[in-house]
Amino acid sequence: MAISAAIGALVAAGAVVAAGPWDGGQRRAERSLAAARDGRTAAPAPRSAAAVPRPRAAPPAASAAPVLAAADGGRPDSAGLAARLAPLMASQDLGTIRTGAVLDVASGKLLYDHKSATASTPASTTKLATAVAALGTLGGSRTLTTAVVAVGAKRVVLVGGGDPTLELGDLAADTAAALHARGTTSVRLGYDTSLYSGPLLHPIGPNENLAPVSALMVREGRLDGSTSGPASRSADPAQDAAESFADLLASHGITVTGDPAPASGAGGTRLAVHRSAPLSELVERMLTDSDNDLAEALARQVALASGRPASFAGDAKAIPAALRKYGVPLGNAVFADGSGLDHVDALSPAVLTRILALAASPSHPELRPVITGLPIAAFSGTLAARFHGDAGAGLVRAKTGTLTGTNTIAGVTVTPKGRVLAFSFMTQGAPSATAAQSALDALGSAVSGS
Repeated sequence: MAISAAIGALVAAGAVVAAGPWDGGQRRAERSLAAARDGRTAAPAPRSAAAVPRPRAAPPAASAAPVLAAADGGRPDSAGLAARLAPLMASQDLGTIRTGAVLDVASGKLLYDHKSATASTPASTTKLATAVAALGTLGGSRTLTTAVVAVGAKRVVLVGGGDPTLELGDLAADTAAALHARGTTSVRLGYDTSLYSGPLLHPIGPNENLAPVSALMVREGRLDGSTSGPASRSADPAQDAAESFADLLASHGITVTGDPAPASGAGGTRLAVHRSAPLSELVERMLTDSDNDLAEALARQVALASGRPASFAGDAKAIPAALRKYGVPLGNAVFADGSGLDHVDALSPAVLTRILALAASPSHPELRPVITGLPIAAFSGTLAARFHGDAGAGLVRAKTGTLTGTNTIAGVTVTPKGRVLAFSFMTQGAPSATAAQSALDALGSAVSGS
């Protein structure tokens, strides 16, 4: 089946209807990519969230009523599902710890339970929890604001707002215009990262998967021009951002004397601001690309909004608190970060499927970007190279997780009878990560055939 036809079947079945119309960046990009892969003329995909210089209103969340109404019939056979999953769960490619759950989204009924309450390392499926916490606490229209303020006659301070997707071009141009309007052509430059507290480095230490977590950075501190995946990172993203900003000011006729240095912007007069894409789009990008920098940034925003320190410790308390407000039964869950890079994190399939069911619920349209941000099997994001040749290709939308010794998947799919199911499968200690991923893909495909 051609990719666009498979995704068309998904739309017809209702999963994307539940997620809302394809009117946001991620969804429109998927539609264009599908057309291109099938050899048809496709409209150009829009710029990524990182390249959007101006704020945009978040698209209105669509009602999930059509899909859930369509799902009232054709209830899956729990016994049949268990029979299909049993041999797959027994695969030698899975590790010594293997857990799973399948939940009917419309009814909330647990259709399959294999030690589903057992918490283990979730890896990047942790981002599902971070996404729900961020959207539920902050709302999809929230933007992250980076400002430039004047402190005194000839000193300006670049104040970090926690936006890892920051681009400085327009901000520098606006700042220079404001300074010229004041008759100022020479300034000293400071930078303020006080929004965040605690260690900059994740407990895993310096890593190509995550820059030091600073309130001020440009393009996630990437040094190679990439937009996703592992990359060489700046050791001091804030300092590098300030130096780049100084160069940009110079290109607009503003001389920066001395070297940029840490400073406080408190009490300063605002000269210019840069706002990120809406949080709904940031969440979609985080999930599609498994973006660790965005995950940690959003976790800190949740901490700040709940009156906690914007630090790993604050995040670890803020995320579960936000989930409890939605009634998610966390059990023995452990949160050590927002990205899932820490092996200390612990979640169960029961928690992950409940989170997904919430996001697909017509009662919580504010959480819809969790569903729209999920990669599509064999098509987009971190699932682009997976599920090829499997029945779930084009039908499964899922977040995956991979750390040394850990392989997980959690997502949604639609059955042939139009039923929307949330599923999660987790394994620890598999002999081969590649083989374990294939085994997890087979489980997801088996759920699609329910």
